[in-house]
Amino acid sequence: MKFSIGGSLKLAFRPWVEGLENIPAEGPAILASNHLSFSDSFFLPAVLDRKVTFIAKAEYFTSPGVKGKLTAAFFKGVGQLPVDRSGARGAGEAAIQSGIKVIEAGELFGIYPEGTRSPDGRLYRGKPGGLARVALATGAPVIPVAMIDTEKIQPPGKVVPKLMRPGIRIGKPLDFSRYHGMDSDRFILRSVTDEVMYEIMKLSGQEYVDIYATAAKRQIADAEKAEKAEKAEKAARTDKADKADGASQ
Repeated sequence: MKFSIGGSLKLAFRPWVEGLENIPAEGPAILASNHLSFSDSFFLPAVLDRKVTFIAKAEYFTSPGVKGKLTAAFFKGVGQLPVDRSGARGAGEAAIQSGIKVIEAGELFGIYPEGTRSPDGRLYRGKPGGLARVALATGAPVIPVAMIDTEKIQPPGKVVPKLMRPGIRIGKPLDFSRYHGMDSDRFILRSVTDEVMYEIMKLSGQEYVDIYATAAKRQIADAEKAEKAEKAEKAARTDKADKADGASQ
C-alpha cells in the first residue's frame, strides 16, 4: 500500500504533516484520530514509515462475488483487521481484543474514538470503550491525531475526488499509566476518552459537540425525512387545489 497507493496519494494530494516526530520509531502506540472521511485510513498510513493497523467491519472481508474478493484483498493489503459486529457486545468487544493483539505485537494501532465518520465536519463525543480499554489494558501511549480537510476531498455523492492538500497534525503521546488496572471503571474510561478528545480538538480546531456522532446522524436523517414528508404533503395539497380549481372551471 505504501509503495503503490500511498506513493500515489502523496504525489497527487501532497498532504502536509506536523508532529511526525511524535510517532515512535519502534514499539507499540495507539493512534487516536478524528474521522472526517473514508480516506483518513489511507492518508495517515501513507505519511508514516511504520505500518498502522486499523479495524474494519467483517462484511468488507466476506462479501460474495468478484467485487467482494477484490474488496477483501484490498483491505487485507492495507493492514485492516476484520471485526465481527454480531453477538451481544458487537463490534466494541471485538475491536478491543483486536487492538490489544496489535499492541502486544509491538505495532501501531489506529482507532477513531468517535466510532464513525463525522456527518458535518464537527468533532463528536468519543466512545469510552475501545480506545480507553486498550490503552489501560496494555499501557501503550495514546497519540492524538487530527485529520484536516479530508472531508473536502470527496464529499458524499462525489465520484471524482478534488485535488487539494489535506493536513495531518500529530500530537504528543499521552500517558495513562496512572490508571493501570482500572479499565473496568466506567468513570475512568470516560475521563481517559475525554482527555484524548480534548487534545484532538486542540489539534484539529474543530467545533466540539457533546453527543455521539451516531446520534447526530440519526437526528440529521430524521430531519431530512421530516423535510421530505413536508414537501410531499405540500405538493399533494397543491395538486389537490389545482384539481379543485380545474373542476370548478
